Amino acid sequence: MKIISVVNQKGGVGKTTTSVSLAACLAELGHPTLLIDLDPQCNATSALGVERLEGKSLYPVLHGEAAPDDMIVPTAWDHLSLIPCERDLAGIEIEAASMDDRLYGVRKALDPMRSSERFRFAIIDCPPSVGTLMTQALVACDSVIIPLQCEYLAMEGFGSILQYIEQIKSATGLPLPIEGILMTMYDSRVKLSDQVISELRTHMGEAVYQTVIPRNVRLAEAPSHGKPINAYDSGSTGAAFYRSLAKEFMARN
Repeated sequence: MKIISVVNQKGGVGKTTTSVSLAACLAELGHPTLLIDLDPQCNATSALGVERLEGKSLYPVLHGEAAPDDMIVPTAWDHLSLIPCERDLAGIEIEAASMDDRLYGVRKALDPMRSSERFRFAIIDCPPSVGTLMTQALVACDSVIIPLQCEYLAMEGFGSILQYIEQIKSATGLPLPIEGILMTMYDSRVKLSDQVISELRTHMGEAVYQTVIPRNVRLAEAPSHGKPINAYDSGSTGAAFYRSLAKEFMARN
């Protein structure tokens, strides 16, 4: 099982949309995929129409009170499963200070599943902040996807993310490669969007996905209906581009 963390310290960049949509589109291609909601806001959980339940998250696993397999719940879609989130997960930010494995908690929690053939991919939706949960998700994963808005302020934040990833690599000795950089909320009417993409491709080369996710009303609507975009509106532009991303992702894997 390959574990991919979807990270950005800024909210509103399409991080959860990407986590949910990519997981759903990989599942649609027939690849058993596990989505892990590690954001205490629980948006990925509700976006799949799964009810938040006390004790059903990685929280008890991080405390050694349950196995990760016990936390997995099915979804309404074939090949797609979920480890949901609960509000208690926010407590890890405080509790981790007294834990011996404050960097490696999520990694140790997921280790029993790494060699399992039950899932081909696990995608972690991280909180939009640089804290304990994001750090542990980075230490736990095999690679990182970074969603970025097509605007210049996002470029400034991108440098901070790269620097933080380098710090974790230095502290842990883990390779932590960039799986891909995904440009989101693209607007073809705004020349700045093309300039940002061009500049990022110049500096990051093939690390930037060819697929660019446009602004799309259906993508914004889908979570409120508890469905991923490919189920909510299969023929929408948003669904088409996330299917394209899933195929590009598979080509790299």
